[in-house]
Amino acid sequence: MASPASTRALALIAGAALVLLAGCASGPRGGSGIGRDGPDANPPAGLGQVPDAEPRVEAIRGSGGTSKPYVVLGRSYVPIADDRPWRETGLASWYGRKFHAQSTASGEPYDMYAMTAAHKTLPLPSYVRVRNPANGREAIVRVNDRGPFHDDRIIDLSYTAAYKLDLLRGVAPVEIERITNADIRAGTWRRGDTALAQAAPAQAPMAIAEVPLTPTAADAVAVPAALTSPVVAMPRAEVRELDALPPLPAAAAETAPATAASESPPAPPTSGFWVQLGAFSQRDGVERFQQQVARSLPALAGALNVFAERGTYRLQAGPYASRDQARDMAEQARNGLQLAPMIVERR
Repeated sequence: MASPASTRALALIAGAALVLLAGCASGPRGGSGIGRDGPDANPPAGLGQVPDAEPRVEAIRGSGGTSKPYVVLGRSYVPIADDRPWRETGLASWYGRKFHAQSTASGEPYDMYAMTAAHKTLPLPSYVRVRNPANGREAIVRVNDRGPFHDDRIIDLSYTAAYKLDLLRGVAPVEIERITNADIRAGTWRRGDTALAQAAPAQAPMAIAEVPLTPTAADAVAVPAALTSPVVAMPRAEVRELDALPPLPAAAAETAPATAASESPPAPPTSGFWVQLGAFSQRDGVERFQQQVARSLPALAGALNVFAERGTYRLQAGPYASRDQARDMAEQARNGLQLAPMIVERR
């Protein structure tokens, strides 16, 4: 029979293990369904009007704590420990009452009715703008937890954040953009063109793909572990009807003769494989991003095109004759821009 002292020691060890698990986002999760992990029987009223997280400058730990590298399910993750910009495209899931009030990786209790999220490598805490490309809705969340620990997912949203973005039906594609401390200090994160989720009218999803945006292993771009972000599988889509806009003009637009104003420049060829780098709700936003990409990757500048579709402006590079060529360019963009591009096939 075990002695009282050994029994107490075992209890302490077990308790410490439970605390450690709670601090690591309680293990793998995500992709919840309403029947399995939905709200309480009587959820608070007015969840659609819950305000977004209000970005404020919060210190980033350079080492230790939530910035310390960690391993989950045999995979290593290296958190970001600086104020770099971050854009990513991939799948989002959400988590609800199963984890409600449990400790997050940041030590804060999880509140399924707050505007929060979990990410594998972004600093804790940090702020992210999440966009649902299917309906144009956007929301700002505060990242205070780690996860989701599934290879095909980039962010876990709180129940309310998923509700506002109309993502409760399950895993769905999203676009995320980090709001840095520099953005917060300068006030540039306050975009007048943000399609606030609580104000967005109900609308049919944007039918831009003939097949579901399902990531496949063949589309994953392998990157070195030193890039700190997990490899994100890139969704595929076959897009048909898009209004192709010409690439950003250089100085030629100002010096062109007046008679050319009435002539529309020839649209670039659209058939083939494209690498999507970002999507915006305003033209000026995508133009600024196009200029940034052209400066960062001059070799890519001539391949950049902006496509407008139902109020969404998408910056894509291409076309490429094969998926392999597009994948090679996606890897260059991932390495040079620290984002997760998406390969799209246009016919």
